[in-house]
Amino acid sequence: MGSIFFEITIIVCLASLLSILFRLLKQPTILAYILTGIIVGPFGQLQFGNQEIFRTLAELGITFLLFMVGLELKLGELRSVGKVAVITGIAQIVFTSLVGYAIAILLGFSSLAALYIAVALTFSSTIIIVKLLSDKKDLKSLYGKIAVGFLLVQDFVAILILMVLSGFNQANGTAISFADFGLVLLKGFLLFAVILYLSRKIFPRLTDIIAKSPETLFLFSIAWAFFASAVVSSAPIGFSIEIGGFLAGLALANSSENFQIAARIRALRDFFITIFFVLLGMNMVFANLGAVFLPALILAAFVLIGNPIIVMIIMGLLRYRKRTSFFAGLTVAQISEFSLIVVFMGNKLGHVSNEVVALVTLVGVITFALSSYMILGNNTLYRWLGRYLNIFERKDAHEERIGKHKIFKEHIVLVGANRIGQSILDSLKSLNHEVVVVDFDPDIIKRLEGQNIDSFFGDITDLDIQEVAQLVSAKLVISTVPDIEDNLLLLKGVKKNKNRVKVIVVAQDDEEARQLYKEGADYVVLPHLAGGRHIAKIISENKIENIGRLR
Repeated sequence: MGSIFFEITIIVCLASLLSILFRLLKQPTILAYILTGIIVGPFGQLQFGNQEIFRTLAELGITFLLFMVGLELKLGELRSVGKVAVITGIAQIVFTSLVGYAIAILLGFSSLAALYIAVALTFSSTIIIVKLLSDKKDLKSLYGKIAVGFLLVQDFVAILILMVLSGFNQANGTAISFADFGLVLLKGFLLFAVILYLSRKIFPRLTDIIAKSPETLFLFSIAWAFFASAVVSSAPIGFSIEIGGFLAGLALANSSENFQIAARIRALRDFFITIFFVLLGMNMVFANLGAVFLPALILAAFVLIGNPIIVMIIMGLLRYRKRTSFFAGLTVAQISEFSLIVVFMGNKLGHVSNEVVALVTLVGVITFALSSYMILGNNTLYRWLGRYLNIFERKDAHEERIGKHKIFKEHIVLVGANRIGQSILDSLKSLNHEVVVVDFDPDIIKRLEGQNIDSFFGDITDLDIQEVAQLVSAKLVISTVPDIEDNLLLLKGVKKNKNRVKVIVVAQDDEEARQLYKEGADYVVLPHLAGGRHIAKIISENKIENIGRLR
């Protein structure tokens, strides 16, 4: 007991320190966990003697991860992601798999290993992408919504693949007959039917009763996850415990307490999934580094360059502008945690060797690191490459411009009409100012069109959007976008005009405000400071007991 406690202590402490460092470098923490495994494994002097225990903890990590996926997955969402996301997601999966399989065969891998590698290259990390888009405030942009949509399609396909693989839990690398395959599909269909029935008829009522005690709800959720995993992985059914975790989460997805359950399970998932990624790093094979490194570089280059190109081609055929296609394409420039889980399960089944697991893990390390910077710097990359991307845009591309085109003069351009922007818009309308709104949320644009407000979909840093919004003839530009990079690019674009245009922008803190003033902003709004002063003014001008009557 003392030995395993000591080993876990080393892993957790080292992973914690590295995750802080990687956070400062704006890198996903998955890389920190894999590096932890490499340090204590192949490159370390520590000889951990509890590999089986760590493998069990890793399986628990995957089980809790898939439990959370099932818990947060609403099958109805697949209908709401839109035709574009479904078409793009499925087409990208098909083309990436075919090309990836061909590359793996050319690199000398067996057909089965090449199939696993191709599948691993197909999926992109929803967790990483959503986090990066959220940091950039791009989740509600058109490309953000499309990207999240086809990532959801990828996740659904990944779950189906994992479920089929886990159905061959007893295969041990032997050949799979069509009868075996059909039996797996039949058992999978029956399991889904039972879980959907429980999800709709039983668990919503049951959790409503249990939810009166949060501690009991948490314990029940854990117990249900373990029980479902034990049943699903039993000999008569034959799936893996990881798929049992997913089905357990799916059964609770329709309950009104699913968010509360997810919030309590998340910390548990994060701990055990850390062990999974550490184990991947520990088991990486560096004895023949040349044999793994060169194929990893080739496959990583395909993911970083080929995957975005495939998405840009598909979206170009669907009549999307090159900028939207480019930004959406960058979101698939890395593999997924599901990719690592697929090869992990393949290794457990005896289908692929440790070398293949190390290869895919190394591809993950490379693509996680580089794609994060590519997505965060997508505006800069587009400025460099935009002129070469015309081949991905059809002449009848239409989505960037929504609204009627007319001549504006001495107007006010409002960038962002949500929250703060909506209040500003209401005030400008009451003062009868001519306003043109630019926003990258298509839902906001549709709402403004219904109100007969001149509006354009797009990013104000895009030169095309600046042209249609006619910044040259505007008298004032107000940006409610909190992104410092976008505001600096806006100021740079406005400064090119000979006419003096007043610019008001929003900053998150004093340092950003000083930087924006230095670049030529006429006024910088600090929302937290303005809100604090407004509350202080209310208190100073009115007695506290009268505040409730001010509405």
